[in-house]
Amino acid sequence: MRFGPILTPEAEGAILAHSQPLASGKLPKGHRLQTADLVRLKAEGVTTVIACRLEPGDLMEDEAADRLSAAIEPRGLTRSPASTGRVNFYASANGLFRANRTLVDRFNAVDPAITLACLADRRDVRAGDLVATVKIIPLAVAGARVAEAAALLQEVVIAFEVAPYCRHRVHLVATHLPSLKPSVMDKTTRVLEARLAPSASRLASEHRVPHRADAVADAIRASLNDRAVVEDGPPLIVVFGASAVADADDVIPSAIRLAGGVVDQVGLPVDPGNLLVLGHVGDVPVIGAPGCARSPKENGFDWVLNGILAGQPPDRMEMAGWGVGGLLMEIPSRPLPRLSATKDVDPAAFGLVVLAAGRASRMGEGGRHKLLAEFEGEPLVRRSVRQAIEAGVGAVTVITGHRSGEVAEALAGFAVEVLENEHFLTGMASSLKAGLASVEAKGLPGMMVLLADMPNVSSADIAALASAYGKSGGKAIVRAVSDGQRGNPVILPAATFEALKTLEGDIGARPVIESAGLAVIDVEIGPAARLDVDTPEAILAAGGILKD
Repeated sequence: MRFGPILTPEAEGAILAHSQPLASGKLPKGHRLQTADLVRLKAEGVTTVIACRLEPGDLMEDEAADRLSAAIEPRGLTRSPASTGRVNFYASANGLFRANRTLVDRFNAVDPAITLACLADRRDVRAGDLVATVKIIPLAVAGARVAEAAALLQEVVIAFEVAPYCRHRVHLVATHLPSLKPSVMDKTTRVLEARLAPSASRLASEHRVPHRADAVADAIRASLNDRAVVEDGPPLIVVFGASAVADADDVIPSAIRLAGGVVDQVGLPVDPGNLLVLGHVGDVPVIGAPGCARSPKENGFDWVLNGILAGQPPDRMEMAGWGVGGLLMEIPSRPLPRLSATKDVDPAAFGLVVLAAGRASRMGEGGRHKLLAEFEGEPLVRRSVRQAIEAGVGAVTVITGHRSGEVAEALAGFAVEVLENEHFLTGMASSLKAGLASVEAKGLPGMMVLLADMPNVSSADIAALASAYGKSGGKAIVRAVSDGQRGNPVILPAATFEALKTLEGDIGARPVIESAGLAVIDVEIGPAARLDVDTPEAILAAGGILKD
């Protein structure tokens, strides 16, 4: 392919590298120029175009992408038609994404113009998730290079696939000690059921026994004696100990051996999830779950469990290789799909947090408090909180700080939680984190952040944001905008919570929004999204009356 500027009179048959705007209508990128196009270009004074000409054997981007994607056996996958040199692959079922890294690396080394990107190996995916994409970078590529890359894809059985989850009947054995509350064991059951839901597996039985090897062994035997129909799937036993495993001869490993089984692994190079036990009794897997598996957050237990549910249980050699990438730090791009398992909570539910703690330093030394200024006879903070309440979309928490007593008094009679942020002088981040703590304590998987000094944000605006968030299933960030310019309020899903906790100083959630890697849905609410009142002049201009 020859690429570069071409004089318009000589450009017939060339392919546009960039779209060409014209008063008579745009010529799109990838368009092959015809005589009529050249007439239009000349009439509008376009003397040169950036375009390419194919050489013998070259393939256009879509044809190249199609040929490469056709070389990939679609196991557990569907694919999109080629467009702009790209073919996307999607999971056709809930399952475990598997990728052959060596092959993908070799593929990408053939030619920088030919690329394949996919999820990390052993990623848990849902039907419809994007898992891989083939992309041709230029408008055309040498056909010989495409053939070379396609041949690599056909050397092995799979380049990547989704191994679908299979239904299992799962038996839970949980040990107890006086120090372990029954409510903790109840939560453990709910979280496990949520983990099993994508595979349509069911909890067939639950045994709660003393934290002794003999008692656990008896419960394992009882689970093995369960009689079930074939449709319920193969059995799997999960053991939660009241105390962490400290040795290969501790309670859970000893119990597996007492029940006639074999202990395959004690310990895992994944954190959280180090203290996992894996064994089997006959052909029935037994997982000794680490304590962190009582939480819905991703940990090493998920990696082992998902492999078993997908019919690809990990062996010792594979687990030994999990150390690189095994430090599972909480990052914004890692959603928490099971967070709602701790309660019966809609994944799109959220709490509303009204930030009302700032010093209002721009009001001047010893100045009046902006949040106590009256709008239509009502203190601004009361007006803002009332709108949040009247929207009727969730529980409201107000974070106070500067002159907290007066602010709280202005909210008298409202059914809201008022929390004083003792660290408000350090900046907005501390108030955000205080509000987040309240939301998490309620078990809610999302948080709407409102600023108390925005007088024109209405209950209808808040409801519109909530509606957009609900349509996303609680998976996107939702932000109010004014004429396309970002503003407030904003709704933040659970996937951002850990990043919010790292904020320091006088900053809001913007850096988290920009780095989260989540979809951002903008909801137009007009000028209210950007009107806050930080000065006496702004308050008066917005129709407020200053009060002491």
